[in-house]
Amino acid sequence: MQAQIDVASVDVFDMRWWSDGPPHALFADLRRERPIHRNPLPDGSSCWALLRHADIAAASRDPGTFSSARGGIFLNPDQMLPLEVLGNLLLYMDPPQHTRFKQILQRVFTPRATATLEPNIRARVTRTIDKFVEDGECDLVDDLAVPVPLGVLTELMGVLEVDIHHFHTWTQELEVTTRDPEPNTAGPAFSKMSAYLHEQIERQTAEQVADSLVMRLRNAVVDGDKLNDLEILTFLGLLAFAGNDTTRNTMSTGMLALLEHPEALEELRANPALIPDAVEEILRWTTVIQWFKRTATRDTELAGEEIHEGDRVILWYGSGSRDENVFAHADRFDIHRGHNEHMAFGGGGRHFCLGASLARLELRLMLEETLSRLQDLELAGEVERLPSNWAHGLVHLPVTFKPADRRAG
Repeated sequence: MQAQIDVASVDVFDMRWWSDGPPHALFADLRRERPIHRNPLPDGSSCWALLRHADIAAASRDPGTFSSARGGIFLNPDQMLPLEVLGNLLLYMDPPQHTRFKQILQRVFTPRATATLEPNIRARVTRTIDKFVEDGECDLVDDLAVPVPLGVLTELMGVLEVDIHHFHTWTQELEVTTRDPEPNTAGPAFSKMSAYLHEQIERQTAEQVADSLVMRLRNAVVDGDKLNDLEILTFLGLLAFAGNDTTRNTMSTGMLALLEHPEALEELRANPALIPDAVEEILRWTTVIQWFKRTATRDTELAGEEIHEGDRVILWYGSGSRDENVFAHADRFDIHRGHNEHMAFGGGGRHFCLGASLARLELRLMLEETLSRLQDLELAGEVERLPSNWAHGLVHLPVTFKPADRRAG
């Protein structure tokens, strides 16, 4: 669906653009010709699409004008659940409510606190690879990218290992609701997960479970403020879904990028010190969350376009991460890029991803262990993409390999 197009009439959400992943050629055309694009929608309404890095960043840093709370972060305010329920999530908050929550939550997710998790996460990655390494083949989605982030998060929450499969089921069901045109479809999955998490809060409080995420959130205090049980519950629900989903999809699409650029893969295998920079380039290249919505709270102007109060404004992070005004050779996968202002964790400002340091750590450790232990990696079948214009992800990534000598420990 490329050829000659009338960019003025393009609906970027149209799934016909997304059959091979994010439509980066279309994004490039729009950045050049209509960087703030009046996007027509099938119901006859429209929204604004921000395609450039600078415009996305400007809107992200101005929550007073571009609100997350007013109308939520999806085109349909009640996309997954009623907006009054979703309003308890950090992603749906504006200052000052957002400021209070983030001050409490970021105490738990500092880079220093995250760094202490490295031995346990590496051990989990190693155990996961142990399960399939001698087979000479696997699905890097099902066998690695799914279980590691999910296991890390549930371990952090103090969830019993035998219950992890429940979270896999619930988060899969929640992901489907992001693509369902009908509103309020996440109720059954969210209710089951909420009931379970409520039990965990009560159990861990009674048992005073040491250093679980539940107890750290319960005990965190900023300026005399603490989170109540409902606030802890909704945050854990968000973490179980969004934290797992994004890291899983970044790992799987990142491995596909390396398989499509074998010279980069072999360079990383030969020199693991390059992996942290490669993680940043993978984050830029894949930018898993493609967009979030904001709602204009007043009439304003952005890059010469008049935006009116109540207008829906879509921040296309996937386009911003390929903006040629910011990234030299933006359409080149370059593990030596160095300083990398990608938008994989949002456009900056108050909604920069709280779990960024944890995601980076997990991705680095999964890449280190995968490249160390799986030699001669090759695609072994059809790559199945997630049918979504919101999350850039894979359903299946089958590979073959030769097991390397088992690492000590």
